Amino acid sequence: AAEEPEELPLPSEEPQHEKPQTEAPTSGATPALKDMRVSSVTPSSVQLHWSVPEGSFDSFTLQFRDAQGQPQALPIDGGSRSVTVPGLSPSQRYRFHLYGLRGRKKVIHVSTEVVTAAEEPEELPLPSEEPQHEKPQTEAPTSEAPPARAVLGELRVSSVTPSSVQLHWSVPEGSFDSFTLQFRDAQGQPQALPIDGGSRSVTVPGLSPSQRYRFHLYGLRGRKKIDRVSIDIITEEPEELALPSEEPQHEKPQTEVPTSEATPALEELRVSSVTPSSVQLHWSVPEGSFDSFMLQFRDAQGQPQALPIDGGSRSVTVP
Repeated sequence: AAEEPEELPLPSEEPQHEKPQTEAPTSGATPALKDMRVSSVTPSSVQLHWSVPEGSFDSFTLQFRDAQGQPQALPIDGGSRSVTVPGLSPSQRYRFHLYGLRGRKKVIHVSTEVVTAAEEPEELPLPSEEPQHEKPQTEAPTSEAPPARAVLGELRVSSVTPSSVQLHWSVPEGSFDSFTLQFRDAQGQPQALPIDGGSRSVTVPGLSPSQRYRFHLYGLRGRKKIDRVSIDIITEEPEELALPSEEPQHEKPQTEVPTSEATPALEELRVSSVTPSSVQLHWSVPEGSFDSFMLQFRDAQGQPQALPIDGGSRSVTVP
């Protein structure tokens, strides 16, 4: 077997019994690795812990296969007893193999299996379908005495297309630190869209035409769910908005120039935040104004998506 941890082909699935005593260190006790434990799991990372009840190792190597089945090897220094593995995929099963090394010799290894969390920020479980009555006032923050009650107004639909929905709500009483919109996509997979606490509307792109969706909007204080409202929506049948072949037609007919003197201008699109499942974009309008915006892109399957945005907006989150 090759002895360089970075070049070790990942064990077929059950690693070979690579505890060769011939490779044991020359010191008295053969070092031992205690079972790996999972200390935290997110949609894109796993934190693992282990102990060395006997002896010591010069280094460790953690090996696993990524979501594409490619072998990965992560070198770890010998004094470490934990490691965080980033860049994982949500809801994916991984098998991790931790090797203890003396010099370049593998002395022992332990393994564990982990399933990463679903793409649900704030660790909010998506309601089975009818969300539990999760309005526990006992979850209100205890630090401020007593905090003003926060209430969510009715969730309303302001626009529907074959691939998107725009929702509006109000907060008639109190305030929230943030919101989370949860729903199941056309494949039945749970999706969660984080929204800042000052927002009162959100556009959800990437939907399927003629599909029924149930949206749940949660108002949060810290990480506590204080209130929620829900709505059922059916997206429109496919129609007008075919994404331009690839180069959009030169659709800037001069006859449509606004009657005001200045031609409106868009400033460069900037990325303000990126997560494994979303991107937040910002832009400015240094000159003039627009009635509305349209964000177009192709999803991971190459399908065209079009996201209508109201003319007053200067940012959008694409989940």
